[in-house]
Amino acid sequence: MTPRSVSTGLWTTQLSTKKMQGTRILTDPHTTRMVDDVGQDMHEFAAELFPICRSITGDGVRKTLQIMQREIPLKVIEVPSGSRVFDWEVPLEWNILDAFIEDPDGKRVVDFADNNLHVMSYSTPVDKTLVLQDLEKYFHIDSRNAQWIPYRTSYYEPNWGFCLAETTKRSLRAGNYRVRIDSRLEKGSLTYGELLIPGASKAEILIYSHTCHPSLANDNVSGLAVTTWLARRLLGRANKFSYRFVWGPGTIGSITWLAQNKTQLDNVQHALVCCLLGRPGPLHYKRTPSGCRDIDDIVESVLAQGEYESVILDFDPYGYDERQFCSPGVDLPAGRLSRLPNDAYVEYHSSADNMELIESTTLEESLECLSMIMEELDCSTYYRNTAPNGEPQLGRRGLYSAVGGMSPKDRQLIMLWLLNQSDGRHSLQSIARRTGLELDQLHIVANELVNVGLLVDVNIAHQENEK
Repeated sequence: MTPRSVSTGLWTTQLSTKKMQGTRILTDPHTTRMVDDVGQDMHEFAAELFPICRSITGDGVRKTLQIMQREIPLKVIEVPSGSRVFDWEVPLEWNILDAFIEDPDGKRVVDFADNNLHVMSYSTPVDKTLVLQDLEKYFHIDSRNAQWIPYRTSYYEPNWGFCLAETTKRSLRAGNYRVRIDSRLEKGSLTYGELLIPGASKAEILIYSHTCHPSLANDNVSGLAVTTWLARRLLGRANKFSYRFVWGPGTIGSITWLAQNKTQLDNVQHALVCCLLGRPGPLHYKRTPSGCRDIDDIVESVLAQGEYESVILDFDPYGYDERQFCSPGVDLPAGRLSRLPNDAYVEYHSSADNMELIESTTLEESLECLSMIMEELDCSTYYRNTAPNGEPQLGRRGLYSAVGGMSPKDRQLIMLWLLNQSDGRHSLQSIARRTGLELDQLHIVANELVNVGLLVDVNIAHQENEK
């Protein structure tokens, strides 16, 4: 079975970017309106998405993507239930209409309408009466704070349950309780959104953000808001690279996208998973498994140069979708950017992760940092050594004379570094950072090596092959 593409919606506004007094702002060329409070706009957008009950499948994801279509021309892709995606299978689609627990007097003491975290995601339908002692077996409590409702899921094991504050549980008296979950598990599809912004080259930068959480502000809608606004910016400028945004559920969404696009993965030059971007705290960058891919160098350089408090994390196989993109059979150069890592703040996966937790200034700073990363990536130059089998003979090509104030020894060292590092995966900027050599000197010597045919610009080669 194959996925189907759904229309891109009624997106019409084009946005361009420019700098004013050192701050990047957006302008709408149709109205010349200056949008100078980008953070507030993103916060309001996140607040609109926040109440929607999302899961790894279902109408909540569709509604979220439809709202996003007002801002960007994303496509909605549906992959049918039962589709094989590597070692996984797209699950049945889950939707929920209502759920509650009624006490012996018929009063609703837990109500899905009050907070969609009250029902464990993917709960199977239930309508029965249980004594409190038996019902408590299906309760999930957040032990960190008696007032908080936890977020729990059971995607791949048929089960049902209610999540409630410990204070609510304590208030329940013995007796018979009616429990009802009006949900549906049936054949449908997994839904994700995708936006390709073509650049001068088909070489791509992949940006992924998850869509699968219900009313959690930092751990879901903050990432959706910031990446939506990042896409708006990139739509308004000429780009060297192509940019592919994917908004899908965690784990099964990225695995599904990879399985559906495995023949095109060679186009991905860099990948970045973006999440948890609204709660104040240091920016955390999680490296690729090797820790020495170009995305690692560039993000770390931006974080070091900017006025950001930041932390660099080594790769581990736990977290978000970076672990799927970095799996051995895929091996994409994928890092992850967040304000704080998963499970590193007390409100994580609880009702305390609400709209009061995220701040407009933090959203805006996250967007600015991502914009700087994209600008740095887009201006990167990549070369490939055309004579990689051993060191090429430089003398017969007349490459030992001093040029541009460089001594023959310095120039030769630069040539050797360029020939050694130019595998199409290390940018000139990355080579400069790693070696301590001056970028302008690397440019000069790289052009000489291009002129004698020892280096080829990877992006130019891509463009020529595409003609």
